[in-house]
Amino acid sequence: MVTELLLEIARALGRLFLNPVFYLAIIMAIYLGYRRVKRERKFFHIRILWGWSETVGLLKEGLLVSLCISVLSIGFGLTLPTQFLYAVTIASFIALIIYVFHLLSPIVLFTVSLAALYLLDFFEVSFQIFGLNVNGVDVNDGTAVTATILAGLLLVAEGLLIRKYGAQYASPIVEHSKRGLKAVAYLSKKIWVLPIFFVVPGEAIQAYFPWWPQFSLGQTEFSLVLFPIIIGFQQMARHTLPVYLYPKLGRAVLILGEIVIIGGLITYIGALFSSIPPIVALGVLVVGLVARMMISIRFAIREQKDVYAVSAKSSGVMIAGILPDSPAEKMGLSVGEIIRKVNGVEVHSERQLYEALQINAAHCRLEVLDHQHEVRLTQHVVHNNDHYQIGLLVAE
Repeated sequence: MVTELLLEIARALGRLFLNPVFYLAIIMAIYLGYRRVKRERKFFHIRILWGWSETVGLLKEGLLVSLCISVLSIGFGLTLPTQFLYAVTIASFIALIIYVFHLLSPIVLFTVSLAALYLLDFFEVSFQIFGLNVNGVDVNDGTAVTATILAGLLLVAEGLLIRKYGAQYASPIVEHSKRGLKAVAYLSKKIWVLPIFFVVPGEAIQAYFPWWPQFSLGQTEFSLVLFPIIIGFQQMARHTLPVYLYPKLGRAVLILGEIVIIGGLITYIGALFSSIPPIVALGVLVVGLVARMMISIRFAIREQKDVYAVSAKSSGVMIAGILPDSPAEKMGLSVGEIIRKVNGVEVHSERQLYEALQINAAHCRLEVLDHQHEVRLTQHVVHNNDHYQIGLLVAE
């Protein structure tokens, strides 16, 4: 049994690379990095993050949460029909192609997929795509409950990823306020691939792929699928600094995920005692989808205010960006802080900033006004291999 299980896991790992969405996500991550670097060089003549950062983080950043969800999925036997995975694949493919990452929230993918399969079953319709027959699914067989619980878990994962990495990928964009003044907004647009082990009915896979490995546990046959869940995210920050906006957004999504999980569990318990029909879980998904859209709309509306967190200030030089591993980062400088003095000299423009740096080219002493409007002092020894502008992007 152990050998068969290990063989099943090994082959499931290999099957991940047969999913076309996996490769489309890689291509899209490369494109995201290219677009971001091109945009940063247009506005600031230098890129902030390495152009391959989005691609490197595509799998790496979500591996731990993928493992946790996989353990829960297998441990609690959260079985999904292959038809549902086909539907999620199609929905993910479409969302990636049209470049609308709001549609790549797990709650959107799962709700749309389950609703589509429910309608196919209700009208007794099926269609063929890529040589696969996509049929409807009876939501009363438990699929809706399982999908709801998994959607909640994946929403929690989405919230965690946004909270941790949203600000990291926030790329500065120069805009003009309604008064015609230059200001800086931040666009964070990112996708992650979460390879999740799902349990699927053995007979369903056998019907489409006779070579698919199976093993038995008691009297129940099933197989494992390592399926790439694509999570997408996009959000503009204007009124709020990225370091504060994205953790708040991530927390809101995380809490919604917890609520969806609770709704799924209540439906599951109710179905066991025949007091709640399983189709109610589809309603939980729909409510979760609406709530997720409302979260995005609420944050988007709030950030449309014509009061920019980062814009030119008369009190000093506003920091718009920090290059990684630069003297500015080592000094603990942050986006949104204001540099008032450099080597004892007051500065009010980028030119004055770098002229003051030349007073003592080997040592940099700054007086900074932080986010709490408190003055602090910081300094750093500038080495020959350091960036000549100490790694700062400024708003002017």
